[in-house]
Amino acid sequence: MALGPRLDLRQTQALVLTPQLQQAIRLLQLSNLELEAVIAEEISKNPLLEAASGGDDEGGPPLDADAEVAVDSSDEPAVPGADELMTSSDGTSDQPLDFDWDSEALETDSFADVVVSSGGGDEDGPDFERMEYTADSLSEHLLNQLHGASGTVGQLARVIAEMLEETGYLDVPVRDIAEATEEPVAVVGEALGLVQSLDPPGVGARNLSECLALQAKAADRYDPAMARLIDNLDLLAKGRMADLKRICGVDDEDLADMVRELRAYDPKPGCQFSSRGAESVSPDVFVRRTRLGFAVELNQATLPRLLVNRRYYQELKTGPQDKKSRAWLSECLASANWLVKALDQRARTIVKVVSEIVKRQQGFFEKGVAAMKPMTLREIADAIEMHESTISRVTSNKYLLCDRGLFELKYFFGSGVASTESEGEGAAAEAVKAAIREIIESEADVLSDDAIAGLLKQRGFDCARRTVVKYRESMGIGSSIHRRRQRKMAGAA
Repeated sequence: MALGPRLDLRQTQALVLTPQLQQAIRLLQLSNLELEAVIAEEISKNPLLEAASGGDDEGGPPLDADAEVAVDSSDEPAVPGADELMTSSDGTSDQPLDFDWDSEALETDSFADVVVSSGGGDEDGPDFERMEYTADSLSEHLLNQLHGASGTVGQLARVIAEMLEETGYLDVPVRDIAEATEEPVAVVGEALGLVQSLDPPGVGARNLSECLALQAKAADRYDPAMARLIDNLDLLAKGRMADLKRICGVDDEDLADMVRELRAYDPKPGCQFSSRGAESVSPDVFVRRTRLGFAVELNQATLPRLLVNRRYYQELKTGPQDKKSRAWLSECLASANWLVKALDQRARTIVKVVSEIVKRQQGFFEKGVAAMKPMTLREIADAIEMHESTISRVTSNKYLLCDRGLFELKYFFGSGVASTESEGEGAAAEAVKAAIREIIESEADVLSDDAIAGLLKQRGFDCARRTVVKYRESMGIGSSIHRRRQRKMAGAA
């Protein structure tokens, strides 16, 4: 076969993602708050884009009839609105005086608008005089108390206060602090004692025993018997009450009182202060009950609204410009139109996916977690004729608010167990966990995992013992031996 250059024609198929399509896919997996930052960046780059005002309805993505999911039907008559009540002159309306106007306003207004407008406070606004100052972190709380401390001890105490962990413990040895500050160990120890005398009691401890001992001293309960009990916490964890009575030299009543006192102490006193602000989670979707069933609505309060300024485009287009400027202006218009279209498609896709979730998990919204069913991404994808990866992007980083609380969309997906009935659809893992927790909380005698599995089968859950162990451990519930030991300790206390 001769080697040499030649020309060949080949026809192949390849999937190519355009930049616009990549942008649409990226927008799909963002939450409303993350989307707001992306849109702000696009507005800064594209002069034809502008954020719509809150009262402008043209900027929001239009929602179609898929926004409401009817799972129930009733023939209840429509409740008269405010206009009808004001114009009626017969005075025979049977409308109750304590009618819940907020709930009825949800039939026509946005859920976010009703919640924000109702506020929940009085007409005079918040009482700022009743608000108290709270420290942002443990170190700030301690430094405020060390404000009057001076000298070397006071400076070292401030250094130690800033070195504490979030739990309130000091993990750095005193000798290392002395070497770093070039101060004697005795002076550092005095500074540590000053920190340990601050509020909350137990802060500055180097281990659990010292933390409990500091709190016992603050409560004036640190006697020799309590000291020996704190020094033998391992025996208390094992439930060896007879050995503790012998070591502490007390009877059953005194030991029970001491154990009760220890349980009142905080093993991590610094956790009541947060070193960083709590991350607020805003719901992306509302699910509310209506007369027709359940309605799915996007959170318009956090949903960015975008418009294309076509008037400004016409002004730029009619002005003097060269070929390069016209190409740039056309590119800006195409990019703006595509972004608005992508946002509209994103809103419709989210509503469509959440509506299907509500249909399939109707039992959860009506009865709670015990009625959840196993559900996968592929089932939702097949039902609404979309790809499974699209469903995965839609359900990422998004939260749903309903009457039962705030849930991430991923919460409704998961495996489950089979039903003991021949025609049963099975139960979701969360439903099984709820049943296991209920059985354990209501058990008169400590049940083994085999006994719990038997009770679950009586409830219609076909669970093996290993499944019970897996779900129990995932919820942080101890074994039967551990629970029996805790019950024994509680009885002693």
